[in-house]
Amino acid sequence: MNTTISNNGLPKLPQPPSGQGSSATQSPTGTTSTDAATGSTGTTDRVQLTDSARALQEAARTTDGATMDTKKVDQIRQALANGTYKVDAGRIADRMMSLDNQLNGKS
Repeated sequence: MNTTISNNGLPKLPQPPSGQGSSATQSPTGTTSTDAATGSTGTTDRVQLTDSARALQEAARTTDGATMDTKKVDQIRQALANGTYKVDAGRIADRMMSLDNQLNGKS
């Protein structure tokens, strides 16, 4: 039994010539160059980030020189592992209300 798979109505993409006669090369920068004898010019691939992606990228950077307090992180990690870490629900609620007030323009 043979099954033929078609392109399902999608356009066929141009395929590079196969075989040893092909002179196109792909550089690490994403540009494609061809042999000078063919007279073809190269194309350049580009990536464009959305504003949201740029904001996330910027937020991930620590430009203010802040360093992580590894001693405190280790203490919290140990307390979590031991089951001795205490959560102050009132303090969390107060901070959430403060953030909500800031977001809503209340002081």
